[in-house]
Amino acid sequence: MSDRASALREAGADIVSLAVGEPDFATPPHVAAAAKRAIDEGQTRYTPVAGTAALRRAAALHFARDLGIAALPEQVIVSSGGKQAIFHALLATLDPGDEVLIPAPWWVSYPEIVRFAGGVPIDLPTHAPGGYRITAAQLDAAITPRTRWLLLNSPGNPTGSTYPAAELDAIGAVLRKHSQVMVLSDDIYAMLRYTPGAHATLAAQCPDLADRVLTVSGVSKSHAMTGFRIGVSAGPDWLIKAMGKLQSHSSGNPCSISQAAAVAAFEGPQDYLAAWCDVFRARRDAVVAAINAIPGLSTPVPDGAFYCLVDAAPHMARFGDDEALCLHLLDHGVAVVAASAFGGKDGFRISFAADQEALDEACRRIARALA
Repeated sequence: MSDRASALREAGADIVSLAVGEPDFATPPHVAAAAKRAIDEGQTRYTPVAGTAALRRAAALHFARDLGIAALPEQVIVSSGGKQAIFHALLATLDPGDEVLIPAPWWVSYPEIVRFAGGVPIDLPTHAPGGYRITAAQLDAAITPRTRWLLLNSPGNPTGSTYPAAELDAIGAVLRKHSQVMVLSDDIYAMLRYTPGAHATLAAQCPDLADRVLTVSGVSKSHAMTGFRIGVSAGPDWLIKAMGKLQSHSSGNPCSISQAAAVAAFEGPQDYLAAWCDVFRARRDAVVAAINAIPGLSTPVPDGAFYCLVDAAPHMARFGDDEALCLHLLDHGVAVVAASAFGGKDGFRISFAADQEALDEACRRIARALA
């Protein structure tokens, strides 16, 4: 959808794109300065495959300060984006036919990575009334002898849902009964939360399970560094080493310049992140109000990230499916992504990582298109 919107723009069409999950803020000046300085100082050689010592220390600081996870630098691996870390973790551990439990709706790449690694993705359906979260009972019923991983994404894409501490405790109690099940906790949006209190993540909430939890984070979403392609992951020694072996034969080390920038992102000033969150919160509130005012559309208030998952079920009799609905909206100048792309149905995802004027205009266009 993003590619189609870009093509239409190049052809002269007026398109407001709310399809891409990318902060619209500029990369912080001190981070950009660190990248430039790295070039000037000749930091353009190979680095250790798992990342520079400086970045692994900075990432350990991030995990402790922001996620409450006490990870040593050697328990951290740096990858070319969080997606690569997920690939390597699953490739290192899945045998053909192993099952991976994925709450749905899910981020589009999760089931595809599982299939690539020879595993079988198993959907755990979630719904708006339950906050788009799985329950402990649902998890317990889904685990089989072939279950190898549970994937948790909090705050989630495309729903913006988060798992509070009490619900993670209940999930942890289930996992203690099934020692073969590991957890991939994708916390890439952890710094973009709108609920009170600290972010809750499984490795910190249930430290006795930390030896089978991989926590994935990074700088792309939180620090507006999507193009730098840096992800950081913390987990048990054996898994980090296995991921490093795979990385040595796939991409080798992440970009040296990007690693220097990520050190500055983690170790430098963090106060602007709260200001960015305030901006996203205001945009979220405006979009939720505007969408819920359109007949036949509804969306819950997301807890984090910068997405709204919109229910358009009352319009399905008219359009047939949500892809046709999204193409209709594109014809009226708005690019969004069908819920079916995320394992959902009868709706679409809006990214509110755009300026308020663009968001207001997009919501007006959606209302006109459906009228």
